[in-house]
Amino acid sequence: MLRFTILFFCIMFMIGTDTFLVSPLLPTLQDQFGVDTGIAGWMIGAYTLGSAIFALIAGPLSDGWNRRFVLVSGLLGFAVSTILCGFAFSFWSMCLFRFLAGISAAFTAPQVWASIPAVMPASKISKAMGVAFSGLAAAQALGVPIGSWLAASSWSVPFWIIGGVALLLAVAVYGMLPNIHPHEPQRNTVSIFRRYMPLITSGKARSGYLAYLLLHLGSGTTMAFVGKWLADRFELPVESIGTVMLFLGFGSLLGSFISSAVVKKLGQASAVAVGTALLVLFYTGSPHMANLPVVTALYLIIFTTLGIIFPLVMEALTSLNASIRGTISSLANSTMNVANTLGAWAAGILYTQFGGFGAIGMFSAVSLALSLGIFLFGGVLQRKSEHAGQESPSAS
Repeated sequence: MLRFTILFFCIMFMIGTDTFLVSPLLPTLQDQFGVDTGIAGWMIGAYTLGSAIFALIAGPLSDGWNRRFVLVSGLLGFAVSTILCGFAFSFWSMCLFRFLAGISAAFTAPQVWASIPAVMPASKISKAMGVAFSGLAAAQALGVPIGSWLAASSWSVPFWIIGGVALLLAVAVYGMLPNIHPHEPQRNTVSIFRRYMPLITSGKARSGYLAYLLLHLGSGTTMAFVGKWLADRFELPVESIGTVMLFLGFGSLLGSFISSAVVKKLGQASAVAVGTALLVLFYTGSPHMANLPVVTALYLIIFTTLGIIFPLVMEALTSLNASIRGTISSLANSTMNVANTLGAWAAGILYTQFGGFGAIGMFSAVSLALSLGIFLFGGVLQRKSEHAGQESPSAS
């Protein structure tokens, strides 16, 4: 089982590196393509838009297909489109290739979350979820800074390397992962829309996804322009921005590893509530800090807190319905990427028209406060004892 955990970690590490890579490269790419600050965020948003749109289709389809086949195909598409990003010759060509990479990620990442319960023993699922999420965190801690340092020689190099490693992962999945056939054979004949019905008709699911949207909207809006802000506020070159990102990613990695311990101490609902409340305060205050070491330390705390919260929320969502995990995971992925797309769009407007990074921080704080309220009253966060060892046949 360890080989599956390592494999899923590596897949999420590569996807996470590619997802977050453009943020520290944004000033460099903006200069390379001569793009105004107000629309530069669309080089981030194009990826998340492609992932958000196609995840809605990929999830239900994958519930009726062999997940191994979907994962291999997604990784191959992800590798090719990411390599093409390194050959982008204009702003719009970069947006197109990022859009295609996002589409491929929509078929890839949700299969990790959906495959874990299928190949891991019940007692190991929570730990495997945390390790897989730590792949995303490690991408921020190591992948993104390394990509930024490589970009000091050429901005194309990180895209080529990520694409090459993704090709190797596709081979590894083909050789290591068993066939994972549909939970129920007849699901092949169920329409895409009908597979969403258990979620659409569940008040708990609706509130959970809305809160998840706002959670990512708050964190994603700040993340989209933190590299730009570091360059403007502290006059940092791209490799120094990557060094700051190292601490942000280390925070996410640390948070994902201590998440289960925090839950044992506080409980799932309390951990999310306390963490989100702290994020509201930190996002409000961080843009007004003028000392780089203090800013770095504060964002280390912010991303540690996010690293604690995200696995808890994902576990709560995937427990809604055992038979449509692919649909649930893909809808969560789509929700996250819709939030990040809106965040990248909003960040450019807020940064240029409404007071710079301070406006972005306030927007993030409000989004997180609303998310906290919905999580507390929507009912998706239950005590683990209420659903441990069992899986509900319906989302409601």
